[in-house]
Amino acid sequence: MIAIWIALGAAAVLGLSVLVSYNRFVSQRNLVRNSWHNIDTELRRRYDLIPNLVSVVKGYAAHERELFETVTQARADAIAATGPPGQQEGPERALVDGVRQLVAVAEAYPDLKASESFLALQRQLVDTEDRIQVVRRVYNANVRSLNTRVQAFPSKLVARSFGFREAGYFEVEEALRTAPPP
Repeated sequence: MIAIWIALGAAAVLGLSVLVSYNRFVSQRNLVRNSWHNIDTELRRRYDLIPNLVSVVKGYAAHERELFETVTQARADAIAATGPPGQQEGPERALVDGVRQLVAVAEAYPDLKASESFLALQRQLVDTEDRIQVVRRVYNANVRSLNTRVQAFPSKLVARSFGFREAGYFEVEEALRTAPPP
């Protein structure tokens, strides 16, 4: 009789630990999803700023038409790229490169560099880039926590049983990591 109670107690403890582990996985998966939505919000903010920046620069540097078209196309591609981080890294990289070129063009135009509209847009863009960096770090920290639990024993058994998978990091190419914000 005591053996039955011990077996039932062990089964209850095991069941409770599986339940707690499952709930932690759900919580961590939701944190990853939420932090990805925060990145998406900041990226959309950037997308909204870029047409204004292009139009201000266009007024001063009309002959840079090819660059304006490149930035506009890169913005459209970045907006269209929805999904996991791996699918958005390429379009984001192209967009950031285009915006950097656009800001670099401004260096050749002293009147543009002194324009209040341009300076305000540039400050907003730098602020947005900083915010993107912050939410990306939060996202990657949440991904790291989830991935650690998916890989660690015994939570690995729960993860496999209920279909929890590792999430992908939102990484930036090394050249972009070391470059200053646009």
